[in-house]
Amino acid sequence: MMSLIWVTKAEYISEYKISLTFNTGEEIIVNLEQYLDKGIFLELKNKDYFKSFKLNSWTIEWENGADFSPEFLYSLKSDKELIL
Repeated sequence: MMSLIWVTKAEYISEYKISLTFNTGEEIIVNLEQYLDKGIFLELKNKDYFKSFKLNSWTIEWENGADFSPEFLYSLKSDKELIL
């Protein structure tokens, strides 16, 4: 059984990069630029809007309702292109 994972800290770095800390204690930097091409995420291409994310009780979210699941964000840690 996989244990639940959630984001405990999120900090804007630059461009479309965010430093995330998970409840496991692991910290990664993700670049979300390539995931902003559809639907509700298009608004996040505006960098000022992108920076305005908030941390809710499990992940990062924006005023327009856009969010990324903590499992998806955590899965990016194994992608060498996204970890800086």
